Amino acid sequence: MESTLPDPPVRPWLIRISETFDEFSQEIVHALGGVITKKLGHEYYLIQVSDLGAMRRSAGAKYLRWNLPVDHAWPCNPEKMVGFVEKAAQAMARKFKSQGPQAIFIGQLDPSVTHRYYKTLASNLRGRTLQLFPSEIAGFSEVEAQAGSVPTLFGLIGKEGLFCGLQSPRDSNGFYPGGTKYIAQNQPDTVSRAGAKIAEALHHLLLHRKPLKKGSHWLELGASPGGMTSELLARDYKVTALDRAPLDPRLAQHPNLTFALLGVGAFKPSAVMRYDAILSDMNGEPLEAVRQVARLSANLKPGGLVIFTLKTAGFSAFDEINHLHETALALFIEAGLRWITTTHLTYNRAEFTLFLEFDGSGKSTA
Repeated sequence: MESTLPDPPVRPWLIRISETFDEFSQEIVHALGGVITKKLGHEYYLIQVSDLGAMRRSAGAKYLRWNLPVDHAWPCNPEKMVGFVEKAAQAMARKFKSQGPQAIFIGQLDPSVTHRYYKTLASNLRGRTLQLFPSEIAGFSEVEAQAGSVPTLFGLIGKEGLFCGLQSPRDSNGFYPGGTKYIAQNQPDTVSRAGAKIAEALHHLLLHRKPLKKGSHWLELGASPGGMTSELLARDYKVTALDRAPLDPRLAQHPNLTFALLGVGAFKPSAVMRYDAILSDMNGEPLEAVRQVARLSANLKPGGLVIFTLKTAGFSAFDEINHLHETALALFIEAGLRWITTTHLTYNRAEFTLFLEFDGSGKSTA
């Protein structure tokens, strides 16, 4: 007997794929269960998708820098529209005011453009739209004030028009419209660009859990020259750092730093040594890095955090990268780590950042 259930409705969705993985765009969207309708801006695609649960569980989800349901669209050229801001703001109020978003944030569809027209337009449109919503929404001037699980009204605007939707920052994969923008390091005299990578990772983690308290103890693997180390120290964390190469001399006398000049495989902490978090940005064979982190995770406190960079250089095919990720997760889960999320940060190259927690169960609780 054939099913009489109706097919799930097809919805327009806006997704962002980094240019690092643009060659896989068709495969990514196919894995999401969607169909590309149009490319918008520099890294965005408008797609049609029906099974949202399958989309978020798919092998393509980790490639999405950001995503948003397109609940309201106005395809037009805003530069040629008289009264665009007022008309767009009124339309957004009619559509979304009754749904009670926690905040409103509007950004550029293509942030790579050099002129400021659309950046100014986005700011003006947000300002006017806020005037049409309850006053408490305007209080969210800082993106990190948002609750990760509560819907926000996001909008993106560019020469292709305006695209808006209501979704939580966690489901969208970022607090900002379009995802993470430049995240300033706490350490201005930075040792390396890696400091920005951990700053962004800690910002992204707020979508899923509270930050570690000041004074928390990090075990950093493959720390040289110390860009991430310096950022952690600037946030008042304690750091035990390991590498075969030395750290930048500027870090040598820091009171919260312990450095060991040795390879990670040679590090054998005692059974009573406990850490609040492990950070790994190690180069080399990626699964060997996974195995070392899995081994050392036994020294994490319950609920301890792992931030791990999975390097994919040398894995040139979509299926190869996905298999590498699945294998890494299996090894982590076997070691008692619970997977939180995987994402491609702004500062990532051919790599992903994995976030995990230690529960010691030896099996997945995700």
